[in-house]
Amino acid sequence: MTKVDLITGILGAGKTTFIKKYARYLLDKGLRIAILENDFGAVNIDMMMLQELKSENCAIEMISGGCDPDCHKRRFKTQLIALGMQYFDRVIIEPSGIFDMDEFLDLIHDSPLDRWFEIGSIITVADPKTDDFLSEQMEYLLASQASCCGKLVISKLSSESFDKNIFLEKINNALDNIKCDRKFSEKDIFAKNWDNLTDEDFEIIKNSSYRCSNYVKKFNIENLGGEVHYFMHINLPENMIENTMHDITSDEKCGEISRLKGFLPCSDGWLKINITPEKSEISPVRNGQPVIITIGKNINKSLIDDYLKKYNTDPEYVSI
Repeated sequence: MTKVDLITGILGAGKTTFIKKYARYLLDKGLRIAILENDFGAVNIDMMMLQELKSENCAIEMISGGCDPDCHKRRFKTQLIALGMQYFDRVIIEPSGIFDMDEFLDLIHDSPLDRWFEIGSIITVADPKTDDFLSEQMEYLLASQASCCGKLVISKLSSESFDKNIFLEKINNALDNIKCDRKFSEKDIFAKNWDNLTDEDFEIIKNSSYRCSNYVKKFNIENLGGEVHYFMHINLPENMIENTMHDITSDEKCGEISRLKGFLPCSDGWLKINITPEKSEISPVRNGQPVIITIGKNINKSLIDDYLKKYNTDPEYVSI
């Protein structure tokens, strides 16, 4: 049977970066894999970041959002059926940062998927620098996703000075808040600079399996994602990009923005934009597409238009 790995983590945790490294390891070992992106909207920024992996032995597929929950589940199941009929060694699923674990667990055990698939590992990616600033909703999402993981993989470590005990206390407090019957110990945490990962490290993560844990659902997942708006054909002066992104995310009149992500052109190629209330990342990448996506609540599209159009030089600018 094909093993399915689920890579969870809240918005901006580093899931896509981890998948690139993990998938490359599996491909180097000769496995035939598929990556299924399950995210908001019709323009999937994270999927674009994975395109360099696409090859004869690596398929990359996407489930577009923009539909009601039942329709989305049907699309999810249909896409998995299509992958099951192609006999991959491993399927990696990257869901949205807004994701209900029960949806995945129920789906994999449902017919006919249970004929082709079994759960390999559930891996939750967490950025330790954000845990002090998480909203109640985001803390709930992190705890509910981590409750089922085989390993909680710490992202963005520049050194090996990570204090597991402090993080364990925080994650266990978050689990207590949702009355989860699981408690984390050191063996549940994997903390190492991703630039130094070895084959042995990847094998530990790959074989970490998963847990079945009970917890109280404090929030309706379907209402946590909020609105999604697209701003396309953007070409800003390079020296104005950071300030413009900061102005949008810091202006409360623009709405409650939980994530702003996308790509913008620059002199050396492209800049990847990934901003949440807890952190801001603007970094160079090889490929991109001129688009900014905002995810949140009560988004003021017209005001964001004003910020972007103030410096934009692309006459084909459009927002949806």
